[in-house]
Amino acid sequence: MDSAELRTALRNAGLSQYQAEAYVALLQLGAASATELADACAVPTARIYDVLRDLEANGYIETYEQDSLHARACNPESVMEDLKARATQLDEAASEIETRWQQPSVDRHMLSIVKRFETVFNRAEELIRNATSEVQVSVTSEQFESLRPALTQAFDNGALVKVSLHPERGGQLEELSEKTYEGVATEVRHRTLPTPFVALVDRTGACFAPHAHSVNQYGVLVDDYTMTYVFHWYFQTALWEVWDVVYSTQTDEPPIVYSDIRNFVQDAKPLLGNGNRIVTNIIGYETESREPIEFTGEVTDLHYTAISEPEGSLSFSKLAGQVCITVETDDGTYSVGGWGAVLEDVEANRITIEVIS
Repeated sequence: MDSAELRTALRNAGLSQYQAEAYVALLQLGAASATELADACAVPTARIYDVLRDLEANGYIETYEQDSLHARACNPESVMEDLKARATQLDEAASEIETRWQQPSVDRHMLSIVKRFETVFNRAEELIRNATSEVQVSVTSEQFESLRPALTQAFDNGALVKVSLHPERGGQLEELSEKTYEGVATEVRHRTLPTPFVALVDRTGACFAPHAHSVNQYGVLVDDYTMTYVFHWYFQTALWEVWDVVYSTQTDEPPIVYSDIRNFVQDAKPLLGNGNRIVTNIIGYETESREPIEFTGEVTDLHYTAISEPEGSLSFSKLAGQVCITVETDDGTYSVGGWGAVLEDVEANRITIEVIS
Protein backbone atom coordinates (compact mmCIF):
# COMPACT_ATOMS: atom_id res chain seq x y z
CA MET A 1 0.00 0.00 0.00
CA ASP A 2 1.50 3.34 -1.02
CA SER A 3 1.07 6.65 0.83
CA ALA A 4 -1.91 7.74 -1.25
CA GLU A 5 -3.74 4.46 -0.52
CA LEU A 6 -2.89 4.77 3.17
CA ARG A 7 -4.32 8.29 3.28
CA THR A 8 -7.50 7.05 1.58
CA ALA A 9 -7.83 4.22 4.09
CA LEU A 10 -7.43 6.63 7.00
CA ARG A 11 -10.09 8.91 5.56
CA ASN A 12 -12.39 5.89 5.30
CA ALA A 13 -11.63 5.21 8.97
CA GLY A 14 -12.90 8.66 9.96
CA LEU A 15 -9.96 11.07 9.58
CA SER A 16 -10.34 14.25 7.59
CA GLN A 17 -8.21 14.81 4.49
CA TYR A 18 -5.83 17.17 6.33
CA GLN A 19 -5.58 14.83 9.33
CA ALA A 20 -4.71 11.89 7.09
CA GLU A 21 -2.11 14.00 5.19
CA ALA A 22 -0.45 15.18 8.42
CA TYR A 23 -0.43 11.78 10.10
CA VAL A 24 1.11 9.93 7.13
CA ALA A 25 3.78 12.62 6.77
CA LEU A 26 4.56 12.47 10.51
CA LEU A 27 4.94 8.68 10.33
CA GLN A 28 7.61 9.20 7.68
CA LEU A 29 9.37 12.05 9.55
CA GLY A 30 9.19 10.45 12.99
CA ALA A 31 9.08 13.87 14.70
CA ALA A 32 8.89 17.40 13.32
CA SER A 33 7.92 20.93 14.15
CA ALA A 34 4.52 22.14 13.06
CA THR A 35 5.99 24.26 10.27
CA GLU A 36 8.23 21.42 9.04
CA LEU A 37 5.24 19.12 8.96
CA ALA A 38 3.18 21.66 7.03
CA ASP A 39 5.96 21.95 4.47
CA ALA A 40 6.12 18.14 4.13
CA CYS A 41 2.43 17.64 3.41
CA ALA A 42 -0.48 19.35 1.76
CA VAL A 43 -1.86 20.95 4.95
CA PRO A 44 -1.81 24.78 4.92
CA THR A 45 0.38 26.31 7.66
CA ALA A 46 -2.63 28.23 9.00
CA ARG A 47 -4.46 24.91 9.60
CA ILE A 48 -1.64 22.71 10.84
CA TYR A 49 -2.04 23.60 14.54
CA ASP A 50 -5.77 22.72 14.57
CA VAL A 51 -5.03 19.50 12.71
CA LEU A 52 -2.35 18.49 15.22
CA ARG A 53 -4.65 19.17 18.19
CA ASP A 54 -7.37 16.98 16.65
CA LEU A 55 -4.92 14.15 15.93
CA GLU A 56 -3.65 14.33 19.50
CA ALA A 57 -7.19 14.24 20.87
CA ASN A 58 -7.83 11.07 18.88
CA GLY A 59 -4.66 9.41 20.18
CA TYR A 60 -2.74 9.39 16.88
CA ILE A 61 0.09 11.78 17.91
CA GLU A 62 1.48 13.71 20.85
CA THR A 63 2.76 17.29 20.82
CA TYR A 64 5.48 18.93 22.84
CA GLU A 65 7.21 22.31 23.05
CA GLN A 66 10.79 22.67 21.83
CA ASP A 67 11.28 26.34 20.93
CA SER A 68 8.09 25.81 18.89
CA LEU A 69 5.32 23.27 18.75
CA HIS A 70 6.59 19.86 17.75
CA ALA A 71 4.78 16.57 17.19
CA ARG A 72 5.59 12.88 16.97
CA ALA A 73 3.49 9.81 16.22
CA CYS A 74 2.29 7.81 19.22
CA ASN A 75 2.82 4.08 19.56
CA PRO A 76 0.50 2.81 16.80
CA GLU A 77 -0.91 -0.03 18.90
CA SER A 78 -4.05 1.88 19.91
CA VAL A 79 -4.48 3.17 16.35
CA MET A 80 -4.10 -0.36 14.99
CA GLU A 81 -6.70 -1.70 17.45
CA ASP A 82 -9.13 1.01 16.42
CA LEU A 83 -8.63 0.31 12.71
CA LYS A 84 -8.95 -3.44 13.19
CA ALA A 85 -12.15 -2.92 15.18
CA ARG A 86 -13.53 -0.75 12.39
CA ALA A 87 -12.53 -3.36 9.82
CA THR A 88 -14.27 -6.09 11.81
CA GLN A 89 -17.38 -3.96 12.13
CA LEU A 90 -17.42 -3.25 8.39
CA ASP A 91 -16.92 -6.94 7.61
CA GLU A 92 -19.80 -7.87 9.91
CA ALA A 93 -21.92 -5.15 8.34
CA ALA A 94 -21.19 -6.58 4.89
CA SER A 95 -22.21 -10.06 6.03
CA GLU A 96 -25.39 -8.73 7.62
CA ILE A 97 -26.31 -6.83 4.46
CA GLU A 98 -25.87 -10.02 2.44
CA THR A 99 -27.97 -12.02 4.93
CA ARG A 100 -30.78 -9.49 4.98
CA TRP A 101 -30.78 -9.28 1.20
CA GLN A 102 -30.95 -13.06 0.85
CA GLN A 103 -33.41 -13.72 3.64
CA PRO A 104 -35.56 -10.70 4.41
CA SER A 105 -37.63 -11.05 7.54
CA VAL A 106 -41.27 -11.96 7.03
CA ASP A 107 -43.58 -9.27 8.35
CA ARG A 108 -47.33 -9.35 8.76
CA HIS A 109 -48.25 -8.01 5.32
CA MET A 110 -51.01 -9.96 3.61
CA LEU A 111 -48.73 -10.50 0.60
CA SER A 112 -44.91 -10.48 0.45
CA ILE A 113 -42.70 -11.05 -2.59
CA VAL A 114 -39.24 -12.43 -1.76
CA LYS A 115 -36.17 -13.30 -3.81
CA ARG A 116 -34.91 -16.47 -2.20
CA PHE A 117 -36.49 -19.92 -2.16
CA GLU A 118 -34.96 -20.49 1.27
CA THR A 119 -37.14 -17.69 2.66
CA VAL A 120 -40.26 -19.36 1.28
CA PHE A 121 -39.22 -22.81 2.53
CA ASN A 122 -38.34 -21.60 6.02
CA ARG A 123 -41.65 -19.75 6.33
CA ALA A 124 -43.54 -22.84 5.20
CA GLU A 125 -41.71 -24.98 7.74
CA GLU A 126 -42.60 -22.54 10.52
CA LEU A 127 -46.29 -22.48 9.57
CA ILE A 128 -46.50 -26.26 9.21
CA ARG A 129 -45.07 -26.91 12.68
CA ASN A 130 -47.90 -24.86 14.20
CA ALA A 131 -50.70 -26.26 12.02
CA THR A 132 -53.74 -27.65 13.82
CA SER A 133 -56.34 -28.04 11.06
CA GLU A 134 -54.92 -28.79 7.60
CA VAL A 135 -51.67 -28.78 5.64
CA GLN A 136 -51.46 -29.08 1.85
CA VAL A 137 -47.99 -29.24 0.29
CA SER A 138 -46.59 -29.79 -3.19
CA VAL A 139 -42.98 -30.92 -2.86
CA THR A 140 -40.19 -33.02 -4.31
CA SER A 141 -39.00 -36.10 -2.43
CA GLU A 142 -36.00 -34.16 -1.15
CA GLN A 143 -38.19 -31.30 0.08
CA PHE A 144 -40.52 -33.81 1.71
CA GLU A 145 -37.61 -35.25 3.69
CA SER A 146 -36.53 -31.76 4.77
CA LEU A 147 -40.08 -30.97 5.90
CA ARG A 148 -40.59 -34.35 7.58
CA PRO A 149 -40.05 -33.09 11.18
CA ALA A 150 -42.47 -30.18 10.64
CA LEU A 151 -45.06 -32.39 8.91
CA THR A 152 -44.79 -34.93 11.72
CA GLN A 153 -45.43 -32.17 14.24
CA ALA A 154 -48.51 -31.00 12.30
CA PHE A 155 -49.77 -34.60 12.09
CA ASP A 156 -49.29 -34.97 15.85
CA ASN A 157 -51.18 -31.68 16.33
CA GLY A 158 -54.19 -33.32 14.69
CA ALA A 159 -53.93 -31.59 11.32
CA LEU A 160 -54.88 -33.39 8.11
CA VAL A 161 -51.66 -33.49 6.07
CA LYS A 162 -51.99 -33.80 2.29
CA VAL A 163 -48.77 -34.27 0.31
CA SER A 164 -48.48 -33.99 -3.48
CA LEU A 165 -45.11 -35.41 -4.52
CA HIS A 166 -43.54 -34.49 -7.87
CA PRO A 167 -40.15 -35.15 -9.52
CA GLU A 168 -37.37 -32.72 -10.27
CA ARG A 169 -37.19 -31.59 -13.87
CA GLY A 170 -35.86 -34.45 -16.00
CA GLY A 171 -35.98 -36.85 -13.08
CA GLN A 172 -38.17 -39.73 -12.02
CA LEU A 173 -40.29 -39.76 -8.90
CA GLU A 174 -38.86 -42.24 -6.43
CA GLU A 175 -41.24 -44.92 -5.23
CA LEU A 176 -41.27 -44.88 -1.43
CA SER A 177 -42.74 -47.44 0.94
CA GLU A 178 -45.91 -46.72 2.89
CA LYS A 179 -43.90 -46.72 6.11
CA THR A 180 -42.21 -43.56 4.84
CA TYR A 181 -45.48 -41.68 5.26
CA GLU A 182 -46.76 -43.22 8.49
CA GLY A 183 -47.17 -40.61 11.20
CA VAL A 184 -46.26 -37.88 8.71
CA ALA A 185 -49.09 -37.60 6.19
CA THR A 186 -52.81 -38.31 6.04
CA GLU A 187 -52.78 -38.78 2.28
CA VAL A 188 -50.09 -38.75 -0.42
CA ARG A 189 -50.49 -38.48 -4.19
CA HIS A 190 -47.94 -38.66 -7.00
CA ARG A 191 -47.83 -36.06 -9.76
CA THR A 192 -45.59 -36.98 -12.70
CA LEU A 193 -44.76 -33.41 -13.79
CA PRO A 194 -42.43 -30.85 -12.17
CA THR A 195 -44.50 -28.45 -10.11
CA PRO A 196 -44.05 -25.25 -8.09
CA PHE A 197 -43.45 -25.52 -4.38
CA VAL A 198 -46.73 -24.90 -2.58
CA ALA A 199 -47.63 -25.00 1.11
CA LEU A 200 -51.08 -24.09 2.44
CA VAL A 201 -51.64 -24.09 6.18
CA ASP A 202 -54.83 -23.72 8.24
CA ARG A 203 -56.60 -21.72 5.51
CA THR A 204 -54.66 -18.50 6.19
CA GLY A 205 -51.02 -19.13 5.25
CA ALA A 206 -49.73 -19.82 1.74
CA CYS A 207 -46.16 -20.18 0.48
CA PHE A 208 -45.41 -20.44 -3.24
CA ALA A 209 -42.26 -20.61 -5.36
CA PRO A 210 -41.79 -21.64 -9.03
CA HIS A 211 -39.95 -24.89 -9.69
CA ALA A 212 -36.16 -24.69 -9.70
CA HIS A 213 -35.84 -24.44 -13.50
CA SER A 214 -38.38 -21.67 -13.97
CA VAL A 215 -37.21 -18.60 -15.90
CA ASN A 216 -38.13 -16.28 -13.05
CA GLN A 217 -37.09 -17.06 -9.50
CA TYR A 218 -39.11 -15.49 -6.71
CA GLY A 219 -41.39 -16.44 -3.85
CA VAL A 220 -44.84 -15.41 -2.65
CA LEU A 221 -45.82 -15.44 1.02
CA VAL A 222 -49.49 -14.96 1.87
CA ASP A 223 -51.04 -14.28 5.25
CA ASP A 224 -54.66 -13.86 4.24
CA TYR A 225 -57.74 -16.08 4.36
CA THR A 226 -59.18 -15.06 0.99
CA MET A 227 -55.95 -15.08 -1.03
CA THR A 228 -54.98 -18.47 0.37
CA TYR A 229 -58.31 -19.79 -0.94
CA VAL A 230 -57.14 -18.99 -4.49
CA PHE A 231 -54.01 -21.14 -3.97
CA HIS A 232 -56.23 -23.85 -2.47
CA TRP A 233 -58.19 -24.14 -5.72
CA TYR A 234 -54.95 -24.36 -7.70
CA PHE A 235 -53.74 -27.11 -5.39
CA GLN A 236 -56.99 -29.08 -5.53
CA THR A 237 -57.54 -28.94 -9.29
CA ALA A 238 -53.99 -29.05 -10.68
CA LEU A 239 -51.95 -30.81 -8.00
CA TRP A 240 -54.37 -33.11 -6.22
CA GLU A 241 -57.71 -34.17 -7.67
CA VAL A 242 -56.57 -35.97 -10.84
CA TRP A 243 -53.44 -37.70 -9.49
CA ASP A 244 -53.03 -41.20 -8.10
CA VAL A 245 -53.29 -41.89 -4.38
CA VAL A 246 -50.22 -43.78 -3.14
CA TYR A 247 -50.92 -43.59 0.58
CA SER A 248 -53.94 -42.80 2.72
CA THR A 249 -54.99 -43.25 6.32
CA GLN A 250 -58.61 -42.88 5.19
CA THR A 251 -60.83 -45.97 5.09
CA ASP A 252 -64.39 -46.69 3.99
CA GLU A 253 -65.40 -47.23 7.60
CA PRO A 254 -66.20 -44.42 10.05
CA PRO A 255 -64.75 -42.28 11.41
CA ILE A 256 -63.97 -40.68 8.04
CA VAL A 257 -62.52 -37.19 8.29
CA TYR A 258 -62.76 -34.38 5.70
CA SER A 259 -61.34 -30.89 5.71
CA ASP A 260 -63.10 -29.85 2.49
CA ILE A 261 -66.88 -30.01 2.15
CA ARG A 262 -66.57 -30.81 -1.56
CA ASN A 263 -64.67 -34.02 -0.85
CA PHE A 264 -67.34 -34.91 1.69
CA VAL A 265 -70.15 -34.33 -0.83
CA GLN A 266 -68.32 -36.45 -3.43
CA ASP A 267 -68.48 -39.42 -1.04
CA ALA A 268 -71.81 -38.64 0.63
CA LYS A 269 -73.92 -38.24 -2.51
CA PRO A 270 -73.83 -41.93 -3.56
CA LEU A 271 -74.30 -43.05 0.06
CA LEU A 272 -77.43 -40.98 0.48
CA GLY A 273 -78.61 -42.00 -2.97
CA ASN A 274 -78.50 -45.63 -1.85
CA GLY A 275 -80.67 -44.85 1.16
CA ASN A 276 -77.92 -44.71 3.79
CA ARG A 277 -78.19 -42.60 6.91
CA ILE A 278 -75.10 -40.43 7.64
CA VAL A 279 -74.32 -38.96 11.04
CA THR A 280 -71.58 -36.32 11.04
CA ASN A 281 -69.64 -34.25 13.53
CA ILE A 282 -69.05 -30.67 12.40
CA ILE A 283 -66.28 -28.41 13.72
CA GLY A 284 -66.16 -24.86 12.42
CA TYR A 285 -67.33 -21.28 12.91
CA GLU A 286 -70.65 -19.49 12.89
CA THR A 287 -70.53 -17.40 9.72
CA GLU A 288 -71.95 -14.22 11.27
CA SER A 289 -70.22 -14.11 14.65
CA ARG A 290 -67.11 -16.16 13.74
CA GLU A 291 -67.55 -17.93 17.07
CA PRO A 292 -66.32 -21.56 17.18
CA ILE A 293 -69.03 -24.20 17.01
CA GLU A 294 -69.19 -27.99 17.16
CA PHE A 295 -72.21 -30.28 16.84
CA THR A 296 -73.25 -33.75 15.71
CA GLY A 297 -76.30 -34.60 13.64
CA GLU A 298 -77.77 -36.40 10.67
CA VAL A 299 -77.18 -35.19 7.12
CA THR A 300 -80.61 -34.63 5.61
CA ASP A 301 -79.73 -32.83 2.37
CA LEU A 302 -76.89 -32.00 -0.01
CA HIS A 303 -76.97 -28.88 -2.16
CA TYR A 304 -74.55 -27.85 -4.90
CA THR A 305 -74.78 -25.65 -7.97
CA ALA A 306 -73.58 -27.03 -11.29
CA ILE A 307 -74.01 -26.05 -14.94
CA SER A 308 -75.66 -29.37 -15.59
CA GLU A 309 -76.55 -32.43 -13.56
CA PRO A 310 -73.29 -34.43 -13.33
CA GLU A 311 -73.27 -37.97 -14.62
CA GLY A 312 -71.46 -40.53 -12.56
CA SER A 313 -69.06 -39.34 -9.85
CA LEU A 314 -68.76 -35.70 -8.90
CA SER A 315 -65.43 -34.09 -9.83
CA PHE A 316 -64.03 -31.25 -7.76
CA SER A 317 -64.44 -28.83 -10.67
CA LYS A 318 -68.14 -29.72 -10.98
CA LEU A 319 -68.53 -28.50 -7.41
CA ALA A 320 -67.05 -25.08 -8.11
CA GLY A 321 -70.25 -23.25 -7.17
CA GLN A 322 -72.06 -23.13 -3.85
CA VAL A 323 -71.87 -26.37 -1.89
CA CYS A 324 -73.63 -26.91 1.39
CA ILE A 325 -75.18 -29.65 3.49
CA THR A 326 -78.08 -29.65 5.91
CA VAL A 327 -77.47 -31.26 9.29
CA GLU A 328 -80.30 -31.94 11.72
CA THR A 329 -79.37 -32.08 15.41
CA ASP A 330 -81.28 -32.35 18.68
CA ASP A 331 -80.89 -28.58 19.07
CA GLY A 332 -82.02 -27.60 15.58
CA THR A 333 -81.09 -27.70 11.92
CA TYR A 334 -77.91 -26.12 10.49
CA SER A 335 -76.90 -25.28 6.96
CA VAL A 336 -73.19 -25.98 6.62
CA GLY A 337 -70.83 -24.58 4.01
CA GLY A 338 -67.13 -24.91 3.40
CA TRP A 339 -64.20 -22.54 3.15
CA GLY A 340 -65.49 -19.01 2.54
CA ALA A 341 -69.11 -19.80 3.51
CA VAL A 342 -71.35 -16.72 3.55
CA LEU A 343 -74.92 -17.89 2.99
CA GLU A 344 -74.84 -20.84 5.40
CA ASP A 345 -75.12 -20.88 9.18
CA VAL A 346 -71.75 -22.55 9.68
CA GLU A 347 -68.38 -22.69 7.92
CA ALA A 348 -67.00 -26.19 8.47
CA ASN A 349 -63.29 -26.68 9.03
CA ARG A 350 -63.71 -30.40 9.62
CA ILE A 351 -66.48 -32.85 8.81
CA THR A 352 -66.31 -36.32 10.30
CA ILE A 353 -68.64 -39.14 9.27
CA GLU A 354 -69.30 -40.99 12.52
CA VAL A 355 -72.07 -43.34 11.43
CA ILE A 356 -73.19 -44.86 8.11
CA SER A 357 -76.30 -47.01 8.52
